[in-house]
Amino acid sequence: MTTPASKSPTQRSSFLRLSLAILASSILTIHAEDEYENAPIRYSDTTPNDAAQQLESLMAAGKVKIDRTDAWTVLRDVMKQFDIPQESQVMVFSKTSKQNDRISPQTPRVVYFGDNAYVGYCLGGSIEVATIDPKLGPIFYLLDPYEVPAKPLHFQRDNSCLSCHGGPFTPEVPGVIVRSVYPGPEGHPIMSQGSTVVDTTTPFTDRWGGWYVTGRHGSVLHRGNVTATEKNDQTIDIDFKAGANITDLAKFFDVTPYKRKQSDIVALMVLEHQTSVQNILTKANHAALRAMHMQTSLQRELGEAIMSEPTGTARRIIDHAAEDVVEALLFKDEAALPEGGIEGDPAFQTAFTKRAPQSSDGRSLKDFQLLHRLFKYRCSYMVYSLTFQHLTAPLKQTILTRLWNILDGKDTSGHFDYLTTTERGHIRRILAETLPGVPAEWKKALAAK
Repeated sequence: MTTPASKSPTQRSSFLRLSLAILASSILTIHAEDEYENAPIRYSDTTPNDAAQQLESLMAAGKVKIDRTDAWTVLRDVMKQFDIPQESQVMVFSKTSKQNDRISPQTPRVVYFGDNAYVGYCLGGSIEVATIDPKLGPIFYLLDPYEVPAKPLHFQRDNSCLSCHGGPFTPEVPGVIVRSVYPGPEGHPIMSQGSTVVDTTTPFTDRWGGWYVTGRHGSVLHRGNVTATEKNDQTIDIDFKAGANITDLAKFFDVTPYKRKQSDIVALMVLEHQTSVQNILTKANHAALRAMHMQTSLQRELGEAIMSEPTGTARRIIDHAAEDVVEALLFKDEAALPEGGIEGDPAFQTAFTKRAPQSSDGRSLKDFQLLHRLFKYRCSYMVYSLTFQHLTAPLKQTILTRLWNILDGKDTSGHFDYLTTTERGHIRRILAETLPGVPAEWKKALAAK
């Protein structure tokens, strides 16, 4: 019997290429169900390293106290620990959550977010939490704010959320999503009309079905603030105009139980961008980790030297994943804002930009534009996220090299011609001066200009 170790070098090389080709097909088409449950990810079997676990340890040690007067104080204090501003509040009334029995157009769920954590709350219900593990992706928990004070607060990991947050919507990795549906009068999605997972490229007119939206946006309509009625022929009646340019939600439901009364249009667009980029980062990192795991396994099986750099098919997998990340970071195919732009709650914009890293000339990747597009500088602030900062080394290096070549004018593909020379220069400076672990040659190149 011939074993891999007894093959000739040529045979072993051919075997390695064939095996990696099979790996590439698996990773790029992602046909295997719940691939993230297998090595090297092992999502459900791995103890997370995320903000929820860290907070629970701090509470157990008596180093953090949470005000448990009521659910709102628990929510407030947990959000503070996760660096989530209260001004990020948005409201969703479609029944597309773990606690659908508590959600309706009259009792919307509130959602809040920071750069690396998300929380949701339904009146009288549990607090839903998603915090980011740098390798695994989002980890989903339920937190009971009504637990008796004699018992400690506990983040209960809830993998049942993966039925929506770990499949086609997210794309086959644990993910966070914003969906736009056609909600019926009670908030149930009208399934015959489908749904849209919203990202940076989604047209304005397809957003926010099942969400409340406060803010101005001119004459272009969106799907928010209204419900639909399905007719016998499976068409629907819905008045989008009734939901346009809303600044006061009191006309739709009793806002009294809610601490904040807004579901800000700018916050919604930031949330949609952030969740879509987070998912792309998670997907790319998982693909790269699997590629390197398989390469290492095969090299060990064949008795060959273990290489830390990707070769052959593993290299192609990582290049493909990196390109997806670069396109997302640089807002490729970003949907245009309505003519005249959008106007949202200044309080959210202040909170969102409060501690944004700034270049020496005062520019930030979190600076808003809001006239033609969401941000002034089209490179996502998600480069500062936990996931990006902890990307597997070959993937991160590939992304950074590709990113710099585009910003430095060395890319000839034409795919990023929408970025002007001036805008590229501003982004280069912001990244070179603020991005942790930035390559030294970036700073040298900036000084030489």
